[in-house]
Amino acid sequence: MHPQGLIFRQLFEKQSCTYSYLLADDTTKEALIIDPVLETTERDLRVIQQLGLRLLYAVNTHVHADHVTGSGCLKTAIPECRSVLSEASGGQADIHVKEGQALKFGRFALSVRSTPGHTDGCVTLVLNDLSLAFTGDTLLIRGCGRTDFQQGSSETLYQSVHRKIFTLPDHCLLYPAHDYTGQTVSSVGEERKFNPRLTKTLSEFVEIMNNLALPYPKQIGEQERPADQL
Repeated sequence: MHPQGLIFRQLFEKQSCTYSYLLADDTTKEALIIDPVLETTERDLRVIQQLGLRLLYAVNTHVHADHVTGSGCLKTAIPECRSVLSEASGGQADIHVKEGQALKFGRFALSVRSTPGHTDGCVTLVLNDLSLAFTGDTLLIRGCGRTDFQQGSSETLYQSVHRKIFTLPDHCLLYPAHDYTGQTVSSVGEERKFNPRLTKTLSEFVEIMNNLALPYPKQIGEQERPADQL
């Protein structure tokens, strides 16, 4: 169950299998969007308009290699919207955040937990009542983000998950930035029990990650945008 008064929409982009998340306070209508995708900007703007929301932030959990962020187009359409990115990412944004900071919208807030490993700048965003967390590419449903490029480190990712995500309550729902099998949500308790990679020891996990042999992301050369578009 989501907290009373929280407007929640999980939105999907099929080419990169990316989830974006639109959250808002149903009283103030203040809203933010997490990991927007360029190709679905018109859809996202339509939903925002239909729900009568005031978009304050377009937040990226990290600098993406597999799709182009929609933050710039959202800012063009909604001038008061500000882009948000981790200060450790090295990317350009209106607001750079770090561990412990919060993004407030109405009566709700998302706190920032630094969870590097997939990239140096990955963050997990946790709702103020600890009922929801948005894990980006750090922790996926029964999986995790790759660690073989963009400052990736298997050891760092393992520690990030175990220290910053698996320490949340078991009932905390986890929403990743991607899923490739049709799943939409997990929980801390589920992933602690059933994640086939992160239930292993650190050395076993590193061995698994070193032998994935994944192809390079198709859009890795397309994610860069001028500062005024991020």
